[in-house]
Amino acid sequence: MANVSPTRGDMSTHPDVSEMRTRYDRMLGGRDVALVDGPVFLLGLYCAVSPWIVHYSAGQPALMTHNLVVGIAIGVLALGFTAAPARMYGLSWAMCALGIWMIIAPWVVGSSPDAGVVVNNVIIGCLALILGLMCAGTAAKSVPRP
Repeated sequence: MANVSPTRGDMSTHPDVSEMRTRYDRMLGGRDVALVDGPVFLLGLYCAVSPWIVHYSAGQPALMTHNLVVGIAIGVLALGFTAAPARMYGLSWAMCALGIWMIIAPWVVGSSPDAGVVVNNVIIGCLALILGLMCAGTAAKSVPRP
């Protein structure tokens, strides 16, 4: 019968402990902004469907298509942040650019937007800018220094 005593050996005596620590650190590297991935995806989803929620799809067909495309782009960025964080957090600044674009888009893309359209896009843009800055700031902190 095997020895099943409740005491366990010290892990520091394991022959591969340094390699395991290195692999663990590498695996967790860049995951400091994991809490931002979900809100970024939800923001992209809301941006894509917002013309139908705020009911400006008929009055602003150009903005309807614009918000749908930008919302899909934000959602794809969020999925990339989740799937390949080490590669994608360099694109955090793209989130900031999309946020600024969403703020000015009602006047550039739309034709005489009403207050509901402007407020909706400004809120989406501000949230995208804030989340992009959070991603970019955390990515900058997590980059290993030589």
